[in-house]
Amino acid sequence: MSASQAPDTRVDLAGIPLRNPVLTASGTFGYGSEFAPFLDLRRIGGFVAKSLTLKPRFGNPPPRISEAPSGMLNAISLENVGVDAFIDEKLPVIPDGVTVIASLFETEIAGYAAVAERLSEEPRIAGLEVNASCPHVKSGGIEFGQNPKVLAELVRSVRRATSRPLLVKLSPNVTDIGEMARVCEAEGADGISLINAVQGLEVDPETRRPVLSNVLGGLSGPAIRPIALRMVWQASRAVTLPICGIGGIATAADAIKFLLCGATAVQVGTANYLDPAVAGEIVDGIEDYLKRHGIERVSDLVGALEIPPDRRS
Repeated sequence: MSASQAPDTRVDLAGIPLRNPVLTASGTFGYGSEFAPFLDLRRIGGFVAKSLTLKPRFGNPPPRISEAPSGMLNAISLENVGVDAFIDEKLPVIPDGVTVIASLFETEIAGYAAVAERLSEEPRIAGLEVNASCPHVKSGGIEFGQNPKVLAELVRSVRRATSRPLLVKLSPNVTDIGEMARVCEAEGADGISLINAVQGLEVDPETRRPVLSNVLGGLSGPAIRPIALRMVWQASRAVTLPICGIGGIATAADAIKFLLCGATAVQVGTANYLDPAVAGEIVDGIEDYLKRHGIERVSDLVGALEIPPDRRS
């Protein structure tokens, strides 16, 4: 690649063409328009909107967000405007040319399928991400991502409800991430996203109470990045599905680590709270990395982690 030649940053994520591999994660980027004053949404690969339910959903009462060492603990509980309001009010204000992936959640499998069917009627939506792993809801969420049989039924049901590219967001709160990835592959998912937040608990010793009203919350941010990298690497060895890596990504170097471990694309989450323009900065940093190393295509980094021969089994 010549010094003046721009590297090719395009990737295909589960049938969703992206101009670059940087997305923003569901629950950290609103419905997209909230970040438009800070970041040209066409500068990044796309965004995953807040998880949507059939009807508007109210979250947990405060306190529901707390700082944690090298991260954040949250138990917002998927508060959202509902699928109809998203399609009628939120989606129309997103600029043309922005790739929108819709996240969906419900407390029962039939509800997931109904949301998927409704979202599939909207041509602006490039793909769907099934939230099978929220760690801080009272019903649904994490239970779908921890039981292989239930996960299989969920993916099968949503797959029947839509022909759109389908990602399944998996929980890190499992014994074998490879097994869960294989379940998704067997039931027709086009790709997987991992990881969701790690279930955690923080306590105020003065009051002797949990810091969150929900007691348990989801730990995200740099604290979980090594866990996420490990699980992306393990999942990439278990299935041929493309992977979208999530967990503590705050810099281009972080994103590149996920690509090397087998992710086709990444999602930036907690870092958006600190710097609403960070996803664009990560895109620029990836391009600079490719130029410095003389790499023509960002896709050449996917799965390029160099493992010593005696550690490859």
